[in-house]
Amino acid sequence: MATFRPLSDLKREDFYGHDGGLENEAAFRARVLETAQHKRELTTLPRIQTRMCASTPWGMSQLATVYAEGVVSHSTSSHGGFHLSSDLNKRVDAALRADGGWYEEDAEWAIVAITFPDLFTSYERKCADEIIQNNWPNVWERTYRRELAPGESWAKDRAAFDGAHADDWIVVSAIYSDHHPDMTEVIATRGGKRDGQAEEMRFLVPRAEYAARDRFGFVIDPVRHAHYEGLPVL
Repeated sequence: MATFRPLSDLKREDFYGHDGGLENEAAFRARVLETAQHKRELTTLPRIQTRMCASTPWGMSQLATVYAEGVVSHSTSSHGGFHLSSDLNKRVDAALRADGGWYEEDAEWAIVAITFPDLFTSYERKCADEIIQNNWPNVWERTYRRELAPGESWAKDRAAFDGAHADDWIVVSAIYSDHHPDMTEVIATRGGKRDGQAEEMRFLVPRAEYAARDRFGFVIDPVRHAHYEGLPVL
């Protein structure tokens, strides 16, 4: 039987979901209120769960949720996503539009959400906006007429990193060195290319320094990081 207690009395074990760490109690309370609002809004949306005999890019549909006529979310045994009818798919921004009208559930669902916001809760729209900002920054900037600053978009930061280090040696693989204490043996290619045809070089990098590497990769400094030929062949 469900019990209802003041928010101040709730503990971690009273929650069965987890959506990442929160900074403090104020952030926790805000998340609880946001979740409650999300649940309330869900009850006002006419979503219908049903079963359809439909083939998706991820396999046969096992469960479908109809958000509106022509907007259907499919779940399969491995993945899932949305399908838009051909008429509704024309309403998607051309820079984001998928020719077949299929949008996978990890990130591309956000494209459906920003195109048909009335079919989603305010929390879902917030999440969708963040996904567009991180993955399709050009579309986000055009929509809001504001340039994203460094740190505001993963994709934009990734492009900036790649552009700035296109000619640098970037680590593509690394192992701890048994023969050089406190060092990491790394293999690097120009621009971090992984096509199997790029020239490779091996370096020794201080282990602590490599552990603090940038999220997009470790840039070799040929002046400080020693070129390493490996152990001699006996």
